[in-house]
Amino acid sequence: MVRWFHRDLSGIDAETVLKTRGVHGSFLARPSKKNVGDFSLSVRVGEIVTHIRIQNTGDYYDLYGGEKFATLAELVEYYTGDHGTLQDKDGTVIELKYPLNCSDPTTERWYHGHLSGPNAEKLLRERDEPGTFLVRESLSKPGDFVLSALTGDMSSVGRKVSHIKIMCNNDRYTVGGKEIFDTLTDLVEHFKRTGIEELSGTMVYLKQPYYSTRLNAADIESRVKQLGQTSERENMDGADKKIKAGFWEEFDALQKLETKVTKSRDEGMRPENKSKNRYKNILPFDDTRVILQNGDPNVVGSDYINANYVVNKLMDINQQKVYIACQGCLATTVADFWQMMWQEESRVIVMTTREVEKGRNKCVPYWPTVEGESKDVGRYVVTLLNEKDATDYKIRVMELTAPHRKEPARTIWHYQYLSWPDHGVPQEPGGVLSFLEQVNIKQNELSSSAPMIIHCSAGIGRTGTIVVIDMLLESIDAKGFDCDIDIQKCIQMVRDQRSGMVQTEAQYKFIYLAVLEYIDSSKVTRKAVMETETEYGNLSIQSKHQKACRKASAKKNEDVYENLGAKGKKDVKKQKSEEKKSGSVRKR
Repeated sequence: MVRWFHRDLSGIDAETVLKTRGVHGSFLARPSKKNVGDFSLSVRVGEIVTHIRIQNTGDYYDLYGGEKFATLAELVEYYTGDHGTLQDKDGTVIELKYPLNCSDPTTERWYHGHLSGPNAEKLLRERDEPGTFLVRESLSKPGDFVLSALTGDMSSVGRKVSHIKIMCNNDRYTVGGKEIFDTLTDLVEHFKRTGIEELSGTMVYLKQPYYSTRLNAADIESRVKQLGQTSERENMDGADKKIKAGFWEEFDALQKLETKVTKSRDEGMRPENKSKNRYKNILPFDDTRVILQNGDPNVVGSDYINANYVVNKLMDINQQKVYIACQGCLATTVADFWQMMWQEESRVIVMTTREVEKGRNKCVPYWPTVEGESKDVGRYVVTLLNEKDATDYKIRVMELTAPHRKEPARTIWHYQYLSWPDHGVPQEPGGVLSFLEQVNIKQNELSSSAPMIIHCSAGIGRTGTIVVIDMLLESIDAKGFDCDIDIQKCIQMVRDQRSGMVQTEAQYKFIYLAVLEYIDSSKVTRKAVMETETEYGNLSIQSKHQKACRKASAKKNEDVYENLGAKGKKDVKKQKSEEKKSGSVRKR
């Protein structure tokens, strides 16, 4: 069956899986234990799980009196679309939003999951190497698979692609001959040695796999190990051998796709705008560039800044988060930067570089450097209210005013990450993940709809890495651990909006490691929340969740306090004492 069908899951197990791995709207289907032949649809609604019985009459499937369907897949597809509405007995609307999928039948990288025949042919013909193959789900017969391979024969549209059915019976696999295999891997390895004879007598040979970059997010640890081991194994064959494996291979394929992008960058190349670019060849695409408004119409280029809108298209259209990715300020573009901030109503800036690294200027300080000091920037005034040091970053709180407009001053939060080495990546992703968490908390507090401004020096390497990590984590938060993710395609999507986003193989690998760390730590957190729910027994869902959050927050505060120096601890004690005297301490 399709991957949201869990053939060996009980109702209790379904609740556990949906609570620990799912989100609101996550669902799965399973056989009914009480009524043999019927099925159950288990759906997470908020923090609880509800079970809906699906009747199988032998002629059709229905929800006892609802619409009739020929297959279980058609029933689920109907209610996941905009056609039908499910309601609980008390009238609560039940949304089927995100399928909680079973793990893939194999973690082999030649397995592509839900890929249509025409799309498989397109991929294989683009590679244009006879013997290239992949394995995919059968869309016509869920539960079976298809081995698609490029042959040496030519057809009217290019090289011929053979599609060979792989039948799955009792968790064993066959292409229809005498050979039956315990796993898909065993089947593929066998026919790599022998080839497969089609009914027409043509021999199909399997020489090199077409690797998929799609994966079930919950299985990312396995993929990271595969990519790492592949590189090490190839490297052992000889130091002079060029490694085309693992992370390098995926990133190299991405670079080749980048060379095919032919979008215009005319505005950045105008003579009037050349001096506004930190690097002469790193220019914004015209179709997604930020256009400065209310400039002087008599000044050519007064609407130009080296910045692009970047939209998270992994999400549903009404959930899409918008970023602005831009270069670090030059002395001549500081006023333009603050004009963009005011125009876009942005409140949060993420800076991932130091002002100077290894003696090279990366970004001019576009803010006052002394607390209480104000700085005129074109038609705007920026005041630094305060500056605080965290473990890996600085937080600056600023006030932005526009004397020429009768509008209230705006508070701007500036997060500068300091632990990202020049020409490299952080040793581990935990610091970046903690940083991003704080940034997003503030972004959601202030204005979740206004774009978050992100920049490094060129606005493509570290900036692209941070944007892609944030997009992937947002998608996992919305859809659950068992959603499909594709890091390579996510970068492709971002690069289509600003050229060159994510610059190195090390940054590419770092994205994988960040997602892996996030999923691992999230599982631990969810387990702690569930244990807390048990500990607090009959408390309401809301109060249990609040207690768990407070417990986690208190632990985090303790950790932060322990990491402070002697002066920091003294300042915290002094602040608490003053708050207590003034009665401003809230009971936790």
